[in-house]
Amino acid sequence: MSFLIKNARAVYAPGSPESTDIRISEGFITELGQGLLPLPGHQEQVIDASHCVVYPGLVNTHHHLAQSILKGVPEGLNQGLGDWLVSVPYRFWPKVTPELMYQAARLGFYELLRSGTTTCADHHYLYHKNTSPEVEAAVWQAAEEVGIRFVLCRGGTTTHGSHRGMEKSAVESESLDQYLSLLEGTRTRHHDPSPIAMKRLVVAPTSLVHGSEPDHLRVMADYARSHQLKMHSHLLEVSYDDEQALAKYGMSAIDYAESCDWLGSDVWFAHLVKTDTHAIQTLAETGTGIGHCPTSNCRLGSGIAPVIEMVEAGVPVSIGVDGSASAESASMLQELNLSWLLHRTQHGAEATHLDWVLQWGSQGGAKILGLDGVGEIAVGKAADIALYNVDNPRMVSVHSPLWAPLMCGEPAQVDYLFVNGKLRVEHGEVAGIDERQLVTDIHSALTELTKLVSQ
Repeated sequence: MSFLIKNARAVYAPGSPESTDIRISEGFITELGQGLLPLPGHQEQVIDASHCVVYPGLVNTHHHLAQSILKGVPEGLNQGLGDWLVSVPYRFWPKVTPELMYQAARLGFYELLRSGTTTCADHHYLYHKNTSPEVEAAVWQAAEEVGIRFVLCRGGTTTHGSHRGMEKSAVESESLDQYLSLLEGTRTRHHDPSPIAMKRLVVAPTSLVHGSEPDHLRVMADYARSHQLKMHSHLLEVSYDDEQALAKYGMSAIDYAESCDWLGSDVWFAHLVKTDTHAIQTLAETGTGIGHCPTSNCRLGSGIAPVIEMVEAGVPVSIGVDGSASAESASMLQELNLSWLLHRTQHGAEATHLDWVLQWGSQGGAKILGLDGVGEIAVGKAADIALYNVDNPRMVSVHSPLWAPLMCGEPAQVDYLFVNGKLRVEHGEVAGIDERQLVTDIHSALTELTKLVSQ
């Protein structure tokens, strides 16, 4: 189906800054301008955008969808990362059934879509020796049903190692052969290498320093590169990574990553909070990117990633919402708002510009994921587009309406959202999801999870 978006209050399209109208045909942006008229002989749905500003669909480069049903777990409310891992995710995840995973993913995707997000990279780590393949399948199913662009970052550990949470868990890690065999099965079933892929696979051991042996990481890197897959993991969220890398391998965490072939333009790491000058320079020289997760880093008291120093050095930057067990939200708009504000507390009011932050949350993420056909509003790009209503009491008085959603943050209203040229949010409602039924389903899921954990 074709669409004509008309009379937007403003459109973030740096290559066509005066545009108010956008034509969408066969999933692509085919025309930008002012005063565009429906094409004769074409069936185009005209969308009145006079109450809206238009952003490229946001690209979330680090999530844990399973945690959508683990918000605000009391035992972890005032714990830092190490203790929190034991109290929350690693206590619950062995009990997550395929049905629980499916409901968690639906909730996570719903929140993302409602915040203007069109692409989600999920660091899915629910794998162990006796893992059920149906748990992973549930995530793919949910993504396909809601119509979001989805990247599965295939996590897991191949040794208990020093991974906090796993070290106190009775769950047995996968063997390297098991990890690679299941990874290959997922790749052949789902991975699409195209620049506008709706489904992608990434090689993503859960923790680079703590969850796999160096030789295992090198094999994983070789597998990824032999199949042109991107690579992802957690790194330097806290100083524990450096401490363990030094104790076990006699080098810093960033140098350890380099020794295991885990740096390069095909790699990005979540968090990177505790990066020093040497680490930042190494990341920049190798083209290794960051998935910046400010809300989670605040919530767990991990610190503030030195993103401004990274930008100055040339490190590729993207934004992630991280898991809702440590953020209580899956709103990319919240992450952009906090990214805009947080670094000003450290570096002053010139530290972050609104357009930089929107770039990090859209085109920056798309480039890191290798989805070069998305992430911006330009002719020839996939039509991943978010229309934010700014005619509401929270935003109506903003003198720069283009930036009202990013500056004001949540609560925001997405009137329309396109993914690959298809309407996934219309009149503020997510297609295919009944909000009240979703709430009922999550209540049931939480009751079931509580029973399973108490057994």
